[in-house]
Amino acid sequence: MWHAVLVGIGGFIGSVLRYWLSGLAQRGFPGDFPVGTLLVNIVGCLAIGAFWSLVEYRAWFSPEQRIFVTVGVLGGFTTFSAFGYETFMLMRDSEYLPALANVLANTLVGMAAVALGWMAAKALAI
Repeated sequence: MWHAVLVGIGGFIGSVLRYWLSGLAQRGFPGDFPVGTLLVNIVGCLAIGAFWSLVEYRAWFSPEQRIFVTVGVLGGFTTFSAFGYETFMLMRDSEYLPALANVLANTLVGMAAVALGWMAAKALAI
């Protein structure tokens, strides 16, 4: 139960940070391109890469701190960081086909799911 509390608190922090940073970036770059989301995804990937390097090579963080930061804060900030980390780890371990499958599945199936959800909700609204 304590881990769920840590995730919830971290998720709150990450979500507020995402809202703030994404809005700040988007206001600085007018137009239709989602620069705020792009910035959040890049910052999240940078953060999870640095954090897990410290976990693996320095053993600086307890299991509770890892859950708080990765699942909570970074999960609330952007789940794209988990996607980037998992794909990187597959590539690091020379698992190139699963890494490619992860990229394709997350992007193509994810976009298809958005389209399906869009069409289903539109059909229900008519």
